[in-house]
Amino acid sequence: MSNPDPAFSSAEFQRRLAKVRAAMADAGIEVLFCSDPSNMAWITGYDGWSFYVHQGVLVFHDADPVWWGRRQDANGALRTVWMERARIHGYADHFVQSSVRHPMQDLSRILAELGHGSARIGVEMDNYYFSARAFAELQTGLPLARFADATALVNWQRLIKSGEEIALMRKAARIAETAIDGVVARARPGVRKNDLVAEIYGDLIRGVEDDWGDYPAIVPLLPSGSDAAAPHLTWDGRPFQTGEATFFELAGCYRRYHVPFCRTVFLGRPPDFLRRAEAALVEGLEAGLEAARPGNQTRDIARALAAPLEAAGIERGARCGYAIGLSYPPDWGERTASLRDEDETVLEPGMTFHFMPGLWMDDWGLEITESILIGESGPAECFCDRPRELYVIS
Repeated sequence: MSNPDPAFSSAEFQRRLAKVRAAMADAGIEVLFCSDPSNMAWITGYDGWSFYVHQGVLVFHDADPVWWGRRQDANGALRTVWMERARIHGYADHFVQSSVRHPMQDLSRILAELGHGSARIGVEMDNYYFSARAFAELQTGLPLARFADATALVNWQRLIKSGEEIALMRKAARIAETAIDGVVARARPGVRKNDLVAEIYGDLIRGVEDDWGDYPAIVPLLPSGSDAAAPHLTWDGRPFQTGEATFFELAGCYRRYHVPFCRTVFLGRPPDFLRRAEAALVEGLEAGLEAARPGNQTRDIARALAAPLEAAGIERGARCGYAIGLSYPPDWGERTASLRDEDETVLEPGMTFHFMPGLWMDDWGLEITESILIGESGPAECFCDRPRELYVIS
């Protein structure tokens, strides 16, 4: 590996590979093809903006993984993965966005040449980066192979973070705090949203001291007033106005590890209903943090949150959180355990979640959230340290 500054030790990568191989064995999978860039990075260290073309990592039981992707991206693999050069395979550019050939034809050839043409191969069927045509081409190219759905097989191995991973998330948390501090310092009536977003990106990318910021997997979300009823609106050129609440959904990101952090700003005097919602939401958050203890289940957090909200007459049907860690666009969640009433995942030390009980009502919204770490005992630790409240700027 020619990476002069790897994010993780060799022992850390071997720990991850052992976990993946054990999960493969349990599922009866002989070869695993990971197309999710987060899983690719977690297993091999690969980091590049190349997920718009077909790429992936092959995991075997008895040999080092193989990175496979576009030939021009193979140099990026050489500079970021821990495997030797011989384990990097690049396909020719005539496969890219072609109507007469497909990159999976090249992957099929490699698997056959490596002696896995009739293997039981796991593929991430329900994944942003693996298309229906890709699967069809693999089936055609490997007619003797048997395919198994390996969706989230690697994701679940990522659920409990190592000490090395938690250290990176702590750095991301400092970046998230800085970005929210910048929002509170700059949000004023008349300031255009796009101008504030430019400053948010500046804070996120500059980072804190020597800890530079990486690009977050989701763009800043900041709807105002009645638009805050819609959780996933971004920004435009309109100015902030007195009498409106705006929630800011952001994440600090360091070496692809994310710590989301959301706060709401009100310009002027907040109405009574918003203050009541704030009080109920904060009470529910703190109850959920108390319930976020090792040995409890993820649903215990959701149920603890729900009680104060229901007492305040607020009905909230959505899940209130999800596992977080290493991610690439379009999502900073890990797509495994959720904080919701029916999820029975047992909480263990080292698990990390975005506790995200956003309120999106008919014509208003409010977000006050915490990214949390399940400890060895006691309630969860919050990665960030800022007031848990509605920020009022008069």
